[in-house]
Amino acid sequence: MDATGLSPAMQKLGAQLKLAAATDASVFIVGESGTGKEVVARAIHEASERSDQPFVAVNCGAINGTLAHAELFGHEKGSFTGAVSQNAGYFEYASGGTLFLDEVTEMTPDMQVHFLRVLETGTYQRVGGSDLLRANVRVICASNRDPAASVADGRLRQDFLHRLLVIPLRVPPLRERENDALVLAHQFLDTLNRENGTGKTFAPRMLEAMALHDWPGNVRELRNAVQRAYIMADDELDAVMLARGRSERRAEMREGALNLPIGTPLLRAQREFILATLAHYAGDKRMAAEALGVSLKTLYNRLDAYDKDATDEAGG
Repeated sequence: MDATGLSPAMQKLGAQLKLAAATDASVFIVGESGTGKEVVARAIHEASERSDQPFVAVNCGAINGTLAHAELFGHEKGSFTGAVSQNAGYFEYASGGTLFLDEVTEMTPDMQVHFLRVLETGTYQRVGGSDLLRANVRVICASNRDPAASVADGRLRQDFLHRLLVIPLRVPPLRERENDALVLAHQFLDTLNRENGTGKTFAPRMLEAMALHDWPGNVRELRNAVQRAYIMADDELDAVMLARGRSERRAEMREGALNLPIGTPLLRAQREFILATLAHYAGDKRMAAEALGVSLKTLYNRLDAYDKDATDEAGG
């Protein structure tokens, strides 16, 4: 991750990243959604001696509860209904490289016990197997929740956290990064111009609007906003385009109630309701899923779909 030209906070993170890459110790990355935690994890991997080996990212909250062990550690043929062949798990896919555990605070307590045993012994078994396999992986994990608070509320085992939290890193939100929004916006626009053979620029009032906005969706929101304005602009990206893009993505929430305009399409209303419920529970996906009456996996699937839709819209 190149921190050149970015704020002191990101330059400090870049220096910490290099120190982390020089070791094989576990790293725990904390940061709000959209700050780029996976980008940091990949940068650590690419700067390490494992860079020529796989980087495998796992969304812990999206792993099926009943098949989590098989997904992580693999399974033998006939070990359970539907196991028609031997399959490798994430540990085998990442062998020699880096295993990135995103949303690690969403991992079930049962899986934390199994995972802790692997971290302690360095070995594991496929489901239905008897052979001990060696876990040659470097573990990096991330969460948008405070790990200490996750231990306090029972989501994360203390001993599991101790194994993971060897090198703590915090990715600051965009609002704490001085002029980084404008630096990144120019980088995103330069990339779009280079890819499409154009020479579009920012209008002064768009630069002003981006500098004043607090970017609650962080880098992800900024990137999508620039892409959207780029598509809509002939030569100059205007603040009107930026504001229009934001209004399309947001609904108004007051005192625990969501206000939607009459005529809002049903799918958009569902999306706004889900996102508002998640915000109401301060990003706690388990509580939001319970309040919505859906499984955690279903909620993750919907959120993934919303992220993809936002990227597709921004990309044309």
